[in-house]
Amino acid sequence: MAASIGSLSLPAVPNGWSGEKDFKAVGKLSAATARNIEPVGAHFLAEARRKRHKRTFSEDERIRAQEAVKKTEDLDDGEISEPEDPMMLQRDAKDWKAQDHYAVLGITKYRYKATNDQIKRANRKKVLKHHPDKRAAAGGTEDDSFFKCIQKATEVLLDPVKRRQYDSVDEAADVDPPTKKQSKDNNGKHFFKLWNRVFDAEGRFSKAQPVPRLGDDASTKDAVESFYNFWYNFDSWRSFEYLDEDVPDDSADRDQRRHVERKNFNQRKKKKAEDNARLRELVDTCLGLDERIARFRKLEKEQKNRKKNEREAAERAAAEEAAAAKVAADKAAADKEAADKAEREQGKKAKEAAKNAVKKNKRVVRGAVKDAGYFVAGTASAAQIDAALNDTDLLLAKVDADELAALTARLGSEKDAQKVHAIFGETVAQLTAAGKLKDGEAASLRT
Repeated sequence: MAASIGSLSLPAVPNGWSGEKDFKAVGKLSAATARNIEPVGAHFLAEARRKRHKRTFSEDERIRAQEAVKKTEDLDDGEISEPEDPMMLQRDAKDWKAQDHYAVLGITKYRYKATNDQIKRANRKKVLKHHPDKRAAAGGTEDDSFFKCIQKATEVLLDPVKRRQYDSVDEAADVDPPTKKQSKDNNGKHFFKLWNRVFDAEGRFSKAQPVPRLGDDASTKDAVESFYNFWYNFDSWRSFEYLDEDVPDDSADRDQRRHVERKNFNQRKKKKAEDNARLRELVDTCLGLDERIARFRKLEKEQKNRKKNEREAAERAAAEEAAAAKVAADKAAADKEAADKAEREQGKKAKEAAKNAVKKNKRVVRGAVKDAGYFVAGTASAAQIDAALNDTDLLLAKVDADELAALTARLGSEKDAQKVHAIFGETVAQLTAAGKLKDGEAASLRT
């Protein structure tokens, strides 16, 4: 048969399976070890306590409950132990709006920081002390006026809306700003401690949380600017409804109700404006006394002056560089102009020299023709002379300066008329071959 555990079923043992025959051990058991076992736990301790004190279950539970109550009362006494003002105990419960709810419950050291648990414990302690029945049992007066004050304080402080309204006008939680002398004492060492208390108290009204702190002397410029920007743009939830005049109930005249509501609205608006002006003046005062601001401004001025000096130095360097570049450019232009002028003069001289050389070479060529007797045997006639000179002028017109120089060099100091004639003949043949002269031209010079 298959065994089952809860809703799970184990598989059936195969038919014919035998533990003596088919079982195989896969491990070994370790040797036995002796250990001491001690009873522990809350139930064991409770049982030991009952046996020690010879209590039944019910007796032990009752005594433990009494001890817990006593411990709670002792704890309340440790946290909430403010002495009561005799004048406060004589307050009229009808004047509850003017009472200090935190003082009535004895938790002024907490005020807006008090938790609901602290308020409830404070209420419990005050009720145990001032309940009319308890006071009457102790032989005191049965006046319940202060007891009603306790009830009203608890009602206001445990209601989030009412408590917010009350905290909004709780001047006892405000911290007076330090004087200028106090801020400057000990070289301003107390400045941050004193003013941080002020802004911590004011910060409870901020819609934006967390509220930046004033910091210390080592705070950065960005942190300080962020702090003052936050407070100069402070968004406060503070309202003044708690100080409103009571509006008549529905049975009263409607116009009267509207008049009171309008009056309350205007009063809240006025108080809000006054509070904003007060806070602005507070921040202005702190800013004026904050030595970090002067230090930041001095540093900023130094940086600005340094940047200005660096800019002016850069501008001077640029101007000097531009002036030097202009001088160099002017000098280069002057040098170039002088070089160009010299080159032009040199070219002019070279041209004059070449021109003179050409003139000289032409005279040499003409002189060579004359010295060669115009290439005529005997005395040349006027016609022969004209023909030889005209052919020479034609040749000189067809050769360039280099060819003329080469011709002059070949003529040199040659005096032999035939050789001179041969040189002229070769030159004419070259010019004819080059197409500069036509066949038949310069006939007198041909050989």
